[in-house]
Amino acid sequence: MTLTELEDRVPALWEYTKNMPQDIRSRCTVRTHAPGSIIHQKDMELNYFGIVAAGENRVINEFENGNVYMIEGNQAIDFIGEVTILACMERTSVTIEAVTDNVVAYISRKDAERWLSEDINILRLASKHTAFKLYRSSYTNGAKLFYPPAYLLLDYIVRFGRQNGMDNHKSSKNLIINRTRQLLQEEIGVNVKTLNRTIYQLKQEGFFDVCKGKISFSREQYEAAVTWLNASKDK
Repeated sequence: MTLTELEDRVPALWEYTKNMPQDIRSRCTVRTHAPGSIIHQKDMELNYFGIVAAGENRVINEFENGNVYMIEGNQAIDFIGEVTILACMERTSVTIEAVTDNVVAYISRKDAERWLSEDINILRLASKHTAFKLYRSSYTNGAKLFYPPAYLLLDYIVRFGRQNGMDNHKSSKNLIINRTRQLLQEEIGVNVKTLNRTIYQLKQEGFFDVCKGKISFSREQYEAAVTWLNASKDK
């Protein structure tokens, strides 16, 4: 697939690529990363810049003892490598893993640095994305240290619901969080035993159902979780 074909498939991408120099455009390649594959690894030399046109990925930090900490989840349209390039660093600081199929348009780091220096539009968009991630991280930083597991899980469910249109009053379908317990553990920040115990407790209290091991919730259950979270914040 060419960049032009990808723009036809994802019209929103044009806002990002409309001023890309023609010679850089001619060198652009499009690649699809399958779910579970590594898009880039922590501490690797960054030689490219990518724009995620479709898909969801997660940003994680891996430690030598084997533990994995999830920093954030991102959905298209997003960037790959922008933080490293804007920070003028040589190596990546995090690992990015595809959650669904990720379709990414790639150019070389050299081409990206030139493009960012010449085109205020792409520089503004990349900077905006970076600032938004920092804002989101700063806003919730520390929650995993001070809130109980039930709060963290319900907060995760509510955020998942909002991202998938549950705030739309016309939405009536149930949502299923298609995550393994291992992924949920990393994303929420509690160990598997605590997570399983919390899932059992909240299921018994009626906040969601479990279907084939996956959390499923209705609009009514979503609203109950929102009410519970708001009440907890006031305590």
